[in-house]
Amino acid sequence: MNKRILAFSSSREGNGTYLETAAPVIENFLGKEQLNIAFIPFASVDTNYENYTSKVKAALKITPYIIHTANTTNAASVIDKADAIMVGGGNTFKLLHDLYSLEILEIIKEKINTGTPFIGWSAGSNITGATICTSNDMPIINPGNFTALSFFPFQINPHYYNQPISGFNGETRDQRLAEFLQLNPSKKIIALPEGTALLLENNQLKIIGISNALLFKWANNTSEKYDLIADSDISHLLEG
Repeated sequence: MNKRILAFSSSREGNGTYLETAAPVIENFLGKEQLNIAFIPFASVDTNYENYTSKVKAALKITPYIIHTANTTNAASVIDKADAIMVGGGNTFKLLHDLYSLEILEIIKEKINTGTPFIGWSAGSNITGATICTSNDMPIINPGNFTALSFFPFQINPHYYNQPISGFNGETRDQRLAEFLQLNPSKKIIALPEGTALLLENNQLKIIGISNALLFKWANNTSEKYDLIADSDISHLLEG
C-alpha cells in the first residue's frame, strides 16, 4: 500500500504561532473526517507529555481530529488504534532513544507501510529518513542506533539555514552536511528550510511550502548542492 507522509521542517514559519501555517496543510492532508490521532511527544526532554499534547491540541483546534497522547505506558496501544500518527519536534536523539526503548519503532513502521498517514515536524520529520545522522540536535542521550524509520532512502536536515557569520569560526550548515557526505558518499540529503515540507502521496514525492528545498550529494570529490523547486515532483529520489 502507498505510504502517506507529511514531513514539515518546523512547527513554525517565520514569526507565526505554533503550527499556524501547518494546521490547514494537515487538514488538507488528512481530510475533514473525525480521526483519532496518536501524538508521539518523546522528542520533548520535559516528560510532562500531556502539556506537550495540550499545546498541539490548541494549535489544531480548527481541525476535527481527536488527539491522544502516546506515553511510556500506553504508546503501543494508542498507536495501534490510531487513524493517523503525528510526531512532534524536540531532540531527535531523545525521540529515537524512546522509540527503541519502548519497542514501538517497528509498530509505527508497520502502520505507515500499510497506509496509516504520518505527520511530523522537526525531529518528527528527521526520523522519516534513513538515519538521524544529519540532525541539528546535540546527542544528549545515546539512542543505541542511528537507524530511523527509513520511509525515505535519503537523509533529512530540518530547519536548514546556511548563513556565514562574520567573526564566527565554527562550521556552517553546508560544511557540516559536507562532512557527512564525505564519509558517506553514497548518501543524499534533503535540506528543508523552515516553511517547507515533504509530501508523499500516491507514490509521488513533492516539496511544498514557501520556498525551494535543497539536495546535497557527493560528486566529483566534493559536496554538491541543488535546488529542489517548490511543488515539483522529486519522486526519482525515492529510488535512493
